[in-house]
Amino acid sequence: QVQVVESGGGLVQAGGSLRLSCTASGLRLDDYAMGWFRQAPGEEREGVSCLSWRGDETWYASSVKGRFTISRDNAKNTLYLEMNNLKLEDTAMYYCAAVTHVRYGQCGSRYLDFPADWGQGTQVTVTS
Repeated sequence: QVQVVESGGGLVQAGGSLRLSCTASGLRLDDYAMGWFRQAPGEEREGVSCLSWRGDETWYASSVKGRFTISRDNAKNTLYLEMNNLKLEDTAMYYCAAVTHVRYGQCGSRYLDFPADWGQGTQVTVTS
């Protein structure tokens, strides 16, 4: 079955840290540029961070730059998002998906030909 599964979310106090994981089955994540997205209640889904398929270029939304780090472990076929100094506004459901490209400091849109649908996401809740 081709799918991605997000995990690692939870309840954390502001200033705390979490590491999200996105594990794929039936496909290789290092064949694609990949991104993390999030959606807060009542809000549109937004891109948070992206990693090129080579793993040599990254992009971060301005709201998370300097606090979040995207990475990938090819041996484990897993994408990560290390989140530090979490803020209340980081509260959201987090998802991973392929993107069209990461190039020249920009992240493309979601890659619609990615074999896997959106996963179930992992909830991150930041409390004061």
